Amino acid sequence: MYVCMCYGITDTAIKRAVTEDGVGNMRQLKEQLQVGSQCGRCIQMAQQIIDSTIIDESLFKDVG
Repeated sequence: MYVCMCYGITDTAIKRAVTEDGVGNMRQLKEQLQVGSQCGRCIQMAQQIIDSTIIDESLFKDVG
């Protein structure tokens, strides 16, 4: 699903930035993918994806 229409950024790209590159907030995401730097409509959705991805990753790291 597209989150940022201005730059064509998907939820998958945001999740990948969090899991593989350690992005943990909107400032870091904006620096890496330009999300939220044009019209700003995607900021809330992008922040939700960051938060849920971090929670999912922390839950899986404790297993095992």
